[in-house]
Amino acid sequence: MKRKIWYLLMTGLIGIVLLSACTSDEDVSDEESDNESEGKTKISVFMPESEDTDLETNSFTQFAEEEFGIDFEFETTSYDAAAANERRQISLASGDYPDAYFLIEWVDQFKANDLLRYGNQGVLIPLNDLIENHAPNLQSVLDEYDEFRKIATAPDGNIYGIPQLEECFHCTWPNKMWINTNWLETLNLDTPKTHEEFKKVLTAFKEDDPNGNGEADEIPLSGSAASPSHSVIPYLMNGFVYDDVETKLSVKDGKVDFVANTDEWREGLEYIHSLYKEGLIDPGSFTQNRDAYQQLGNNADGMILGSATAQHPWEFVDNENQYAYDVLAPLKGTYQQYSTYNYPVVQGATFAITNKASEEAQIKAIKLLDYMFTEEGSTRAHFGVEGEDWIKPEEGDVAINEEMEPNLKQLHPEEPTNNSWGASAQYFQPREYRDGWVQAEDIYTDDGYERRLQEATYLYEGMEPEEIFPHWAIWYEGEVQDEIATLETNILDNVEQSAVRFITGEMSLEEDWDDYVAGLESLGVDRYVEINQEAYDNYLGAN
Repeated sequence: MKRKIWYLLMTGLIGIVLLSACTSDEDVSDEESDNESEGKTKISVFMPESEDTDLETNSFTQFAEEEFGIDFEFETTSYDAAAANERRQISLASGDYPDAYFLIEWVDQFKANDLLRYGNQGVLIPLNDLIENHAPNLQSVLDEYDEFRKIATAPDGNIYGIPQLEECFHCTWPNKMWINTNWLETLNLDTPKTHEEFKKVLTAFKEDDPNGNGEADEIPLSGSAASPSHSVIPYLMNGFVYDDVETKLSVKDGKVDFVANTDEWREGLEYIHSLYKEGLIDPGSFTQNRDAYQQLGNNADGMILGSATAQHPWEFVDNENQYAYDVLAPLKGTYQQYSTYNYPVVQGATFAITNKASEEAQIKAIKLLDYMFTEEGSTRAHFGVEGEDWIKPEEGDVAINEEMEPNLKQLHPEEPTNNSWGASAQYFQPREYRDGWVQAEDIYTDDGYERRLQEATYLYEGMEPEEIFPHWAIWYEGEVQDEIATLETNILDNVEQSAVRFITGEMSLEEDWDDYVAGLESLGVDRYVEINQEAYDNYLGAN
């Protein structure tokens, strides 16, 4: 088994160790004969490789090769998102792409428009027949999980790639607020439940020296520009109008509307501006990266951060300071008390087969994927070997969701075991499976962290509107692909930049609001809504 590694030179010249895509028909026939005589089929696979993994010697690799008759040739990339995306794009543009891709959603994956483009070009093959004939477990999942099927099926009815069914519960409501409850106790403050109560708490954090060092160094509220879940805007805006973050669209009685030009959006900006004007929001919230954000939470000289927006606390503090923060439920605002919902399965694909794969390679690749769509296969591929990486629950163990029977207990060995494909194999983790994982009952320990996130998310569950624009499953017809991409980029960039300018006072809500609304109209916001209405209607009618 050979590993294929690509090196990107500083000059931008690319040296690629080529696959055998350009060999003669005679060479291919000889190679296939050799493989058949050994009972194994060569399959070249592009996938990320972590620093703790050696895919060549990995025990799951060896298991899969023996179980499914495969001889893997790996083309690897790192977990760096930009590098992974660049290498995948280069592989496709150069024509030297592999037989199959096993990717990781949060590192890099095929987007919906990628699937349509490469599917129409014939580079990615439709998987429908392979699934029907050789992947009964995956077929059952597609039949049972309606939203997953809609995400995976293109408008032409073909499935050009498979996303990871990763129903992470705490990821489903990502825009959370975490508040320093140590400071609440120190200042004898109640947990705020409304916007006005929250403002009073932030004022106390700023003025009443909750860290007790005699200095006015406290930062009442911060966020970052590193992630949509780090933004301070959605959590606060949800008390005025629903902010879905990704599209700024809402749905009522089946009608799609744009929210970032409404009176409610304007009132939300006025409230957030009032916090900023009084020094209650860190200016870095709108510019800083994750490292700078964490420096606030990790402050070595003592805690200085009062509250922060993030999906979970480790995103802004990764030392012992994290135990001071508890989640704050959605605030009751002027009109609403919403939380932003986001189905955690991301549209696109982390698994795909190309036209380079032989028929036998196609069948064996889909059978391997089908194994990962079982609880046994998911556990073996993602976590590793029973007894070394995980064990079955023991008496007294409690699942993350205490109403569920525990199903798996991770061991977290100190030294990496190289027994799994890790996140590249997270293909079948529905909520009921994840809810059964064993976690320590003390949520203020590393071993109880996932339970802490679970319990925090219960405060957000069900707080979204009854109707939501399902951006995670929306496909656009080919003729509007370029148009909607341009509209979305221009409009949402304008909304984000203008929101920050209104909040910081660079623009005036009294003097500049009408120009802002007119600007959105000139960018085509009505057409943006029209296209999304059509796509939403198609989503509702999808079989």
